[in-house]
Amino acid sequence: MRTQRQAVDYSLQRRALLREVFSGRVGTYEVCDASPYLKNAARFHGEPTEERCPVCRKENLTLVHYIYGDELKQSAGQARNRAELSMLAMTLREFQVYVVEVCRACNWNHLVEQFLLGRDGLLECEQGTAEPLAASGGGVTPDRRHGAGR
Repeated sequence: MRTQRQAVDYSLQRRALLREVFSGRVGTYEVCDASPYLKNAARFHGEPTEERCPVCRKENLTLVHYIYGDELKQSAGQARNRAELSMLAMTLREFQVYVVEVCRACNWNHLVEQFLLGRDGLLECEQGTAEPLAASGGGVTPDRRHGAGR
């Protein structure tokens, strides 16, 4: 997605948690605890992947994208598919996306990544190519702004 920015990847945390599970220090009942809402979101709004569940290895994982932001109002906290995210990114200024992987067989779930989307990302891209007026002080040097150098 063109306006994606400020991405945080949770793969190291995921790997550490799976290491704890496979060593027996953490039980599968503690990590395979997807709520009925998350499982329904995976079923109706999820994006299937080719990656097998790391815990049960029975089924492929499904990615669920949750959105949050002030402009979303009542839609905040809802699951959306990728097509809807692209459309929202062009209409809203900024919103946060949380991506959760879910196994519908054993209920494994883990936060995969989070990032920002929205039109503000387009403005940042445009400003990156040309020097913004605010950053240059609008053509006024610091000496003249404060009355020095007269």
